[in-house]
Amino acid sequence: MEPSEETFAEFVAAAGLPLLRTARLLTGDWHLGQDLVQVTLAKVYDRWARAGRYDAPIGYAHKVMVTTYCTWRRRRWHHELPHAAVPDAAGGSVEPAAEAVAATDLLERALLSLPRRQRAVLVLRYYQDLTVEQTAEILGCPNGTVTSLAARALTRLRARPDLWPGAGTTEAEVR
Repeated sequence: MEPSEETFAEFVAAAGLPLLRTARLLTGDWHLGQDLVQVTLAKVYDRWARAGRYDAPIGYAHKVMVTTYCTWRRRRWHHELPHAAVPDAAGGSVEPAAEAVAATDLLERALLSLPRRQRAVLVLRYYQDLTVEQTAEILGCPNGTVTSLAARALTRLRARPDLWPGAGTTEAEVR
C-alpha cells in the first residue's frame, strides 16, 4: 500500500496507545508522554513517504521516540513530589486495584530514578520485550552497551530497599 495521509491516520489509530504507554514509562508523566508522542508522530509524518513502506512502521516510530526522548535537552521542574504513603489511608487490606496502582507508581518512580539511557534500555528490553539486538538498533549503539546499561540499571534498582516490599523487616515481623 502506498503511504498517504489515510494510511498515516490508520497507523496513528493503531499505534497511538502503545506509543503513549511507552512514552509514559520513559518520561514518568502522562502529559510529558503525550508531548513526546506528539513530537514523535510529527517526525514520523514528515518521513511517512519512506516510513509508511516499512513492514512494521511501529518499530520506526519507537526508534524515533527513544531517540527524541534521549536527546531532549530541557528539564522541567515538577511542583508535585510523590510520597510513598498516603497520610489519610485507612488501615487494613487494600483493594487489588489500589495495589496495582501502588505497584505501577512504584515502578514509575523507580524508572525515574535512573539516567535516561538506562531507563530507555529497561523500557525497551522488559516492557517492549525487545531483544538486545533490537534495542541496540533503536538506540544506535553496540549490543554490549545495551547489556551493560541494563546491568547497571538493574544493579541500581536492586540496591534500593524502598523498592522491595517487606525490605528491612525480619522474618519474625512478617509472621
